[in-house]
Amino acid sequence: MDPFVIKLIGFAAATCTTVAYAPQAIKVWKTRSTGDISLGMFLVMVLGLALWLIYGLLSGDAPLVAANAITIVLAGCILVMKLRYG
Repeated sequence: MDPFVIKLIGFAAATCTTVAYAPQAIKVWKTRSTGDISLGMFLVMVLGLALWLIYGLLSGDAPLVAANAITIVLAGCILVMKLRYG
């Protein structure tokens, strides 16, 4: 398969999985309500995202780096609001 097509698929997947966090981040930002969000899940998720980001940087995988850099910001914001607002 053409390497360009493979990268396009990677960026499309990265876009979908990254954008999926935006509605939750916006909702938490607006309502300041995090009662139904699992602290454990977001702690593990942010750690996993950080590890994927490191892996992407070390392997030079642009879709992994882009997706995880943005997603860690969104998930990190949710995590910080969870810690702040309970």
